[in-house]
Amino acid sequence: MEPHTPPPFGLSRRERIMDELRRVGSVRVADLAREFGVAELTIRRDIGALADRGLLTRVHGGATLRSRLDTSVPQRAPASGPPRFRVGMVVPSLGYYWPHIIIGARAAATDAGVQLVLRGASYSPADQRRQISSLVDSGTLHGLIVATETQGPEGSALLHWLDGLPIPVVLAERRVPSGLALTRLEWVTSDHVFGGSLAAAHLASLGHRRVGLLASPGSPTSKQLRHGWSRAVDELGLTSTFDLDTALDALDGAERDRAIDDLLATCRETGTTAVLIHSDPQAVLLQQHARDHGWSVPQDLAVMAYDDEVAESADPAITALRPPKQQVGRLAVETMVARLADGPRRPVQRVSLLPELRARDSTAPAR
Repeated sequence: MEPHTPPPFGLSRRERIMDELRRVGSVRVADLAREFGVAELTIRRDIGALADRGLLTRVHGGATLRSRLDTSVPQRAPASGPPRFRVGMVVPSLGYYWPHIIIGARAAATDAGVQLVLRGASYSPADQRRQISSLVDSGTLHGLIVATETQGPEGSALLHWLDGLPIPVVLAERRVPSGLALTRLEWVTSDHVFGGSLAAAHLASLGHRRVGLLASPGSPTSKQLRHGWSRAVDELGLTSTFDLDTALDALDGAERDRAIDDLLATCRETGTTAVLIHSDPQAVLLQQHARDHGWSVPQDLAVMAYDDEVAESADPAITALRPPKQQVGRLAVETMVARLADGPRRPVQRVSLLPELRARDSTAPAR
């Protein structure tokens, strides 16, 4: 009998890439290269080979899993034919956080033969309604994917208006408050409540007992994150030393330095050994200021971030919770395609996806 020949290493690595994609829905070239100990060019070649086999979709800087909710829908429209559906997409920013969701949505739209019409708005409900109205009034859309304000009287009015539109609407990274009892709107969102719980559990597992939260004021994520964090802190027997809303990245240099000095003084006075900060820019600013003023991270203070946009590039790299942003965009499009294909007989679908913990050098066991 001939001796068994192991599979080529490249094949094994590509299988591992597919395993990671099935687990989280998207991968980044830089992350895989570091994890596998190979050059980024090697990972790009692997991704190219897998894309040629129709197993994944290449996107800028990585890949997303090629999947769909309705397996009877062909992945691509014929190259010579028109798109199957025309779907509008309105997001409150084309900068931080949302580009990853747009990438996922575009990849899914390409797979399903959907023309995606993108508009950027602001966080103003009036501007969001204006941008959505412009798309709806064109009379050319089959459906809408939107990320609008959902809180307060303006948010409620906007959601009621969306629920009454003559075309289906899928919310991305937004959900309807339960008190409104709207029955037509569908959504795909990250479970930020679970993200807050996961952050507290991670710090508790490292032996931290006195912890603080710093959240971005006005962010739709902050309310959900705080809910999960506060509940888990209580259940785990931790002590919440502070729970603040601030925007360090919106302050000028001197004012920002004073605000961070006050926060660090609070940490020292209360014996706080770990903090969760939303979002990444605030976490980076606090950590670098602390280190510049004699604090050791994570020995004196463990730092966690929420969003994982730039946390990995900090020094030291910041432990972060990563919402599955690209998969949110992908599933929003797939939900819309399934709705348009099946019509009103399809049950309303509301999906929550779990954030992922990325443990890095900014957290360590409490001393």
